[in-house]
Amino acid sequence: MANPDAVGTAGEPFRMDVERGKIREFAIATGAEPPADEHPFAQPTFLTTAFFWQTDESNPWPAVELDQQRGLHAEQEYTFFGPPPRAGTRLTGQSRIGEVYTKQGRRGGELTFAVMYTDFHDETGRLVARAKLTGVETARPPAEDS
Repeated sequence: MANPDAVGTAGEPFRMDVERGKIREFAIATGAEPPADEHPFAQPTFLTTAFFWQTDESNPWPAVELDQQRGLHAEQEYTFFGPPPRAGTRLTGQSRIGEVYTKQGRRGGELTFAVMYTDFHDETGRLVARAKLTGVETARPPAEDS
């Protein structure tokens, strides 16, 4: 069962260097044209790779305690407060649990949603982007195959 007391839990800040090679690899992996520019902009969904930079101390998601047998990644959203970061930018990210709430499911049963926000600031302290991850836990575990 998701823990509503997780709201407000924040992880330690973490550093994320936006690297040209990683932007290129991400483009290839997602079927996009790899950028030829020396300092290309990162694709908007590139910030998903922040998980590779986070540590146990910087990731507050475990505090939500979603049951992995009944949980799934429901949504991912990015808001940019200017252009996406370019190669060579050093970002500082910090994640926090913003919401835990329930809704009645269409097929019956209660669904529990948890939302984590990650803010990304550049070297000057300017807020560059905010990622919003939504996870959901179903009321019942999936039926087992017989």
